[in-house]
Amino acid sequence: MPKHQGAYDYIIVGAGTAGCLLANRLTQDADVTVLLIEAGGKDDYHWIHIPVGYLYCIGNPRTDWLYRTQNEAGLNGRALAYPRGRVLGGSSSINGMIYMRGQREDYDGWAAIADDASWRWDAVLPYFMRVEDHHKGASEFHGGGGEWRVEAQRLSWRVLDTFVEAAAQSGIPATDDFNRGDNFGVGYFEVNQRRGVRWNASKAFLRPARGRPNLTILTGAQVTRLVFAGKRCVGLNYRQDGQECGVEARLEVLLASGAVNSPQLLEVSGVGQGALLQQHGVAVVHDLPGVGENLQDHLQLRTIYRVDGVKTLNTLANHWWGKLRIGLQYALTQGGPMSMAPSQLGAFAKSDEFQARANLQYHVQPLSLDKFGDPLHTFNAFTASVCNLRPTSRGSIHLSGPHAQQPPTIAPNYLHTKEDRAVAADALRLTRRILAAPAFARYAPREYLPGPAYQSDEELARAAGNIGTTIFHPVGTCRMGRADDAGAVVDSRLRVRGLAGLRVVDASVMPTITSGNTNSPTLMIAEKASEMIRADRIAARK
Repeated sequence: MPKHQGAYDYIIVGAGTAGCLLANRLTQDADVTVLLIEAGGKDDYHWIHIPVGYLYCIGNPRTDWLYRTQNEAGLNGRALAYPRGRVLGGSSSINGMIYMRGQREDYDGWAAIADDASWRWDAVLPYFMRVEDHHKGASEFHGGGGEWRVEAQRLSWRVLDTFVEAAAQSGIPATDDFNRGDNFGVGYFEVNQRRGVRWNASKAFLRPARGRPNLTILTGAQVTRLVFAGKRCVGLNYRQDGQECGVEARLEVLLASGAVNSPQLLEVSGVGQGALLQQHGVAVVHDLPGVGENLQDHLQLRTIYRVDGVKTLNTLANHWWGKLRIGLQYALTQGGPMSMAPSQLGAFAKSDEFQARANLQYHVQPLSLDKFGDPLHTFNAFTASVCNLRPTSRGSIHLSGPHAQQPPTIAPNYLHTKEDRAVAADALRLTRRILAAPAFARYAPREYLPGPAYQSDEELARAAGNIGTTIFHPVGTCRMGRADDAGAVVDSRLRVRGLAGLRVVDASVMPTITSGNTNSPTLMIAEKASEMIRADRIAARK
């Protein structure tokens, strides 16, 4: 029998982006008790906070779940590493720090799918702004004084500035703000940093809440199953230091474990596709067919171009004096390459003239390497990764066995549809047009990856399968929807359909992926959810 560890009004599973905010907001009410439970450890690893340290956090069991996908047919049989944060702050402790909301139409689409106007862009914009502390201060589209710090990057590179010029010559205008509802354009990304140091959800939201007597934080505690009394979730079991423990929830359990872990935890607890659960020896509590389905992710196609006559990070980082200079620059100014987000320059573009809005996103970097974790190339080159913002392919994440400790089966199903393969081919062609623009002529760019031999639609789709890799944006596996939508897992108030006392509050509830990086949209979901949770609690007491 699990050791009983008491009862709380709310139990939050996962101290990632959403969980940290929920813990902060819910404990603002002194009469509410909250337990925040995290499988990973504290965010006291120094490489979490130095922006370039993502290189040492991804693939590190101290901070990453170390998941992998299945072999993907669309990637010509390859499997990918699938990083997810396993530490206070979750993926906000290991991600690219890019502040991005997406496009107005993303949220208007959610509202239509959920039949709830409160998810429209105009309705969710105030939640984005409420948490934001923008470096330019409050304005029509940005907030000032919130917890979520947004700053300009502390760097510039001539090769990136040239990409801006070339993109403009290719019909993609320069912009100084991607976050006003229409992100079409090219410019430097804004980032979640404070003076050149990563600003994760733990710093932003947990730090101010620590010390509140109604907040308990457990680390190194992996939830093993949710506990139900009939159709009501009444608590959960977790394992910490080799001991099985149990805790009760008086009001609600809030799953904030992300698009990978939330569906898996539901399934090992008996909530999901009944036949699938029985195959793995899990007793069915509630047959809910949408759990783990509808996986969407942004697949980035990493194109690399060799250049002459312009510096890239390859030049500096392959010499001892360059590394010394980089280290000193960061130590003295918190600027330079060590303050770099993984991608510094962005562009949002249309893959063809028939697109109503931007459907491609570029992440451009003044460096190149064969694959993540490899050393930089010894020759001068830069990377222009491009992803399809709204893929039509759908994958899944499901349990691989009856225990939460068993890694889930992740099958993104990249490039499965004809539409996605066509967009991939068009994206590679657009990249070539940008690099052929007059602005780049002085640097004589040559395509290194995937290589100029790929020309036809079929060849380019195959090339996309060779070079494509996740950009770490899984969403949709517990999606929201209307009451008559058989594939919906939660309603528009994020309550699990057919069950009481259980909500999901993370990126898994997105019915469709946002047109850009997904971390700050997840934060918005949590801010909106905290308001709904409070309102439902007050209404129930009347």
